[in-house]
Amino acid sequence: MSLLDLSWRNIKRSFRLYSIYFISMLIGVIIHFTFSSLMFNDDILAAIENKENFQIGVSVVSVVVFLFIIFFILYANSFFMKQRKKEFGMYLLYGMSERQIALMVFLETLFLSAISLVSGILAGGLLSKFFGMLLMNLMQYDDVISFAFPIEAVGLTILLFVLLIGIISVQSYLSVRRVQLVELFHAKAKMEKPLKFSTWLALLSILLLGIAYFLISREGDSVYWKEYTMASAIALTVGIIGGTYLFFRQFFGWVLEKISQGKKYHEGNKVLWISSLRFSIRGNTLNLTFISLFSAVIIFLVGFVSINYSVQFDSARKEFPNDIAFTSQDEKTQKQIEQIIEKDHPIIYHKRIEGLSAKPVTDRKIAFDGTDNFTEQLLLFPESQFNDIVSLRGDDQQVNLQNQEAVVLSQGTYKPIKFTESKQPKFTVNLKEETTFNLVEKKDYALLSMATDSNGEASKKPSVLIISDEAFARLKQEKALVSFEIYQIEDAKDSAALSRKVHAIVSKTPEAYYAAFVDLYTIDIESSSLLLFSAAFLAVIAVFALGSIIYFKQLREATEEQRQYSILRKIGVDDSEMKWVIRKKLLFVFLPALLLGMLHSWFFLSYPAMEEVKDYPQITSIISGVLIVYFVIYFLFYSSSTSVYYKIVNQKNAMN
Repeated sequence: MSLLDLSWRNIKRSFRLYSIYFISMLIGVIIHFTFSSLMFNDDILAAIENKENFQIGVSVVSVVVFLFIIFFILYANSFFMKQRKKEFGMYLLYGMSERQIALMVFLETLFLSAISLVSGILAGGLLSKFFGMLLMNLMQYDDVISFAFPIEAVGLTILLFVLLIGIISVQSYLSVRRVQLVELFHAKAKMEKPLKFSTWLALLSILLLGIAYFLISREGDSVYWKEYTMASAIALTVGIIGGTYLFFRQFFGWVLEKISQGKKYHEGNKVLWISSLRFSIRGNTLNLTFISLFSAVIIFLVGFVSINYSVQFDSARKEFPNDIAFTSQDEKTQKQIEQIIEKDHPIIYHKRIEGLSAKPVTDRKIAFDGTDNFTEQLLLFPESQFNDIVSLRGDDQQVNLQNQEAVVLSQGTYKPIKFTESKQPKFTVNLKEETTFNLVEKKDYALLSMATDSNGEASKKPSVLIISDEAFARLKQEKALVSFEIYQIEDAKDSAALSRKVHAIVSKTPEAYYAAFVDLYTIDIESSSLLLFSAAFLAVIAVFALGSIIYFKQLREATEEQRQYSILRKIGVDDSEMKWVIRKKLLFVFLPALLLGMLHSWFFLSYPAMEEVKDYPQITSIISGVLIVYFVIYFLFYSSSTSVYYKIVNQKNAMN
């Protein structure tokens, strides 16, 4: 029999074992091709405004996706090779050389890879339409995406998986060469020794995690982070990583040890699954620690980008409250612009506001947070005009000022504040003469947003002071007057073409101000949609990779424990009791890592990351939704593991 025939015979004879490896590779091909095909889909590229940014973003994410796929498949192959050590020992006894065995494994890999490549590309092509439509829906575009098999995506997928086949072959060859013949026959006979557990180390794990959670909840203005930033960061890192490691290494084992010392330990089937867990803690500690920490990262990533996407419209509207705003033009140009706007997007309201241009005398840091983001020139507007615009927007931001009182619009400030009369800062400006105002309030609000252009480029925010009508009338002079046109239009989200037309006209006036909501909204919504879409893909492959770590480890343990379960069956343990033992054992493997990872991510999502959008009503539902989805996926892994575990230990020839 040739090596080619032997390879094909092995696949057909042990299809269940090979199917795990095949499914891993098939999932990798589908995910990579689906994602790559979106990068080269003509329909998607035609719909997107910022094509270059989209392709760069997808390219970067494609690399990350492929790295996850490499890890996923190499881990599956590692499990696959360890399961076949005894088989390789038989081949060596029959006279086959290590090179021949490696070549046989290479041919098997080639067969499986070819099938998974063809199947994965076909499935990926079909799924690309669905995911393309999903991406368009996230970006709030109505474009139809057709079925497509871009030749660039096909070529890239084949090229990368040929490279992966080479890496797998090297891994398989080294695995065959690394093991001695004696080890091959006794590879499954190694038994781990139980650890000794310390009460103090068990309590230390809880203390470290408690310190970490406390520091996370105090992130921001607390004295720990203000005065001891580095020490707090180190303590947080040690608490999360060290606490998680000790939790699985000591606390988990300590709990099992206490249960085993109880009076009811020998009742029911406790002794069966608890003793098995105690012996496996040494081998599972690093895996469970990694899974908990990486699960927290995945949940945090998906939760963060989901919230970022959900608040995008409100955030963009807050930053760019005017659909279109620009420096007032001459009568003829103004009429031309109005006709263009009215033709494309009916006008909801149009308002002209007049202000005064002034130079600051007082350091602007007193009034504005992050002065580098604001223009040096000041704009002074009367309270009546500001209140009119606020009322048209439907915002509750009206002001009532007297004499020299002023309100500063420091958009983006983290600390909006109303100053008490005794602590009102003095702010002096130079117009026709120096005038000093008393700042009564600092608002996180914009009358005029930062200037934009149709390419999505944004400049500094206008430095705006709202002053009393009396002060404005007293300071008003013709040469300092500046006026702006503010428009609110229908369907502003789809007004990119209109913005380009209006900007082309306004930009002919030197140093004219122009800003449009859609200019930055388009970039924000496309980038946040791509980020959410990419994070979902990364999460899928990462969840499969993490799930496979536990899944394959349990299948390996099931193979090694066939003899023990066979003995249990012979002494009268029935199938239902055995299934119950397996369910309990695997529950205590899957559940702690999952719950600890979810707890880590919940703290990070609920405190530092979401500080800016903590009042957004959908945050709780988004975080809960992400946690529930993650829990359901791992429950499916758990259910599958218990089913396969039982089938392995229940094989009739386990003792033969």
